Amino acid sequence: MNFHDHHHRTFFKSLSWFIVGFVISFFVLVYFTDDLTMSLIEAAAIQALKFAFFYFHERVWNKSDFGQAVKDRHIK
Repeated sequence: MNFHDHHHRTFFKSLSWFIVGFVISFFVLVYFTDDLTMSLIEAAAIQALKFAFFYFHERVWNKSDFGQAVKDRHIK
């Protein structure tokens, strides 16, 4: 029995990471540059790339059984 994430789960994991990463990137860039517009554009561009790579990375890993185990419901 194999358990794998569905595409929508991977998408929402990627989206939640995009939001976290965007907020962190934005505040770090504002801190160092003191330019809100540039920080907003840079953070969005960086996180959009990371979003795409994270999604495909997750889909590739989902095809692997490495590190996955099925728990026996009868064993406590």
